[in-house]
Amino acid sequence: MTPSRTALRAATAAVCAAVLATTGLTAAPAAGAATAGHGRAAAPAVRFVDITGDGGVTLKAHVTTPAHADGSRRYPLVVLPTSWAMPRVEYLAQAAKLAAEGYVVIGYNVRGFWRSGGEIETAGPRDVADASKVIDWALAHTPADPAKVGMGGVSYGAGISLLTAAQDRRVRAVTALSGWGDLIDSIYSGRTQHLQATALLGAAGALAGRPGPELRAVLQDFLGSNLAKEKDMIAWGKKRSPASYVDRINANGAAIMLGNAWGDSLFPPNQYADFFEKLKGPKRLEFRPGDHATAEGLGLFGLPNDTWSHAREWFDHYLKGADNGVDRAAPVQLKPRSTGTYEGYHSWREVASGQRRIALDGTRTLRTGLDSGADGGLVFLSSMLDQLLHLPPTASIPLLPRSLAAVWQSEPYRTAQRIRGTASLHTTLTGTAESGTAVAYLYDVDALGIGRLVTHAPYTFHDRTPGAPFGVDLDLFSTAYDVPAGHRLAVVVDTADPLYIAHNPRGAKLTLSSPASAPSSLTVPVRD
Repeated sequence: MTPSRTALRAATAAVCAAVLATTGLTAAPAAGAATAGHGRAAAPAVRFVDITGDGGVTLKAHVTTPAHADGSRRYPLVVLPTSWAMPRVEYLAQAAKLAAEGYVVIGYNVRGFWRSGGEIETAGPRDVADASKVIDWALAHTPADPAKVGMGGVSYGAGISLLTAAQDRRVRAVTALSGWGDLIDSIYSGRTQHLQATALLGAAGALAGRPGPELRAVLQDFLGSNLAKEKDMIAWGKKRSPASYVDRINANGAAIMLGNAWGDSLFPPNQYADFFEKLKGPKRLEFRPGDHATAEGLGLFGLPNDTWSHAREWFDHYLKGADNGVDRAAPVQLKPRSTGTYEGYHSWREVASGQRRIALDGTRTLRTGLDSGADGGLVFLSSMLDQLLHLPPTASIPLLPRSLAAVWQSEPYRTAQRIRGTASLHTTLTGTAESGTAVAYLYDVDALGIGRLVTHAPYTFHDRTPGAPFGVDLDLFSTAYDVPAGHRLAVVVDTADPLYIAHNPRGAKLTLSSPASAPSSLTVPVRD
């Protein structure tokens, strides 16, 4: 059900009042500087405006300007499209910080959400055209400098910012937090539907926005496993993937900062790292513990947050020319899940300096369709617990039923193992049906046999000849995790996980083998 206009107005007004109270912004009915009162320094001025987007759609926005802006000079511009289902006040706290440092900032509700017009385009061409219209409006109605335009945002806003940087040469810097490079590789990795993530996005879109017929059809086909529409769904997603336009981004030359969490339930880190490697201009990649948008979430309330601090430094250098060192720092910055310090690397390829190989020998035959007890947890909750309390999903490895889960373990490691990067699995599968799903997990196992999830990934096949073996290569989701000395690594493969839609017919079996011509193994990247 779509929210009523009255309910949206009431909710927006309440959120606006709360955010204004916490940020110290001064509401102003028209453009101009806020004045100091009662002996205090003047606060940045904020006003709420309507901007005409592509095709005449009204976009609800807020404009925050430096306190002493009087029209005598131009300021760098930062445009912030909202996250999926978030109201336009999402960025008011960060807008206040940017305006206090000399930026004009526009945050706006993307089309199809809340009181902005139109229907949800899911980062389609109209969303990109809207972003360019917002830039046009800012250059015409604010003291924004046309030569110093930046974009950024969280999640949906990150994706739209990257896509706009490919189409609009005026965008000189982007900070894309918890975004995506490849939409299909995010929600359909391993040819497996990410059930909980996609259902959550669909529900949030229906609650706070107006999904159009195209989005409704895509979600129905995707969640309904309509393989006849698979090529169409993939084409729809590729059209909305910044990776599809990386050559244009490189040609336009915008400085791109990417930030994400190791446990992002919506946009796993692999696809962002792959996108980062294809960028040729100034670039930066940051990974931290947490789930989707949790690394930068507190910064939206104005609280100290290194993700947003780094984003402002990025804008300061590439829009204002500040000599703050971001261009000289290592472009890859990783915060491992077990420590609170950053590690710098010159490229993603250099993150790992060695490998540990776990042989997946022998033959294992599994009954499919039942959860063995090994799984990736719950969307958002599990990775947040890992971020805040270092409590990832766990499983008792000795107690996993071997009829449902194939298990291999290393010997205990004498020294700590610093896993850095992307573990990869190679095996040979044989199914009794033409379709099937397997999920691979890597666990850190202590002396009691309790395994803490390090990483995992799903894999689905279709149109295979029953009884005919075939090779599988699967990248697990990238991570940075320290395995203590004395612990083992365990590889577990089963056929069901609540995070994903499985394609195992009733009564089917799945066999994993290790032929001499292509031995099965899991390769773990480490930093020696």
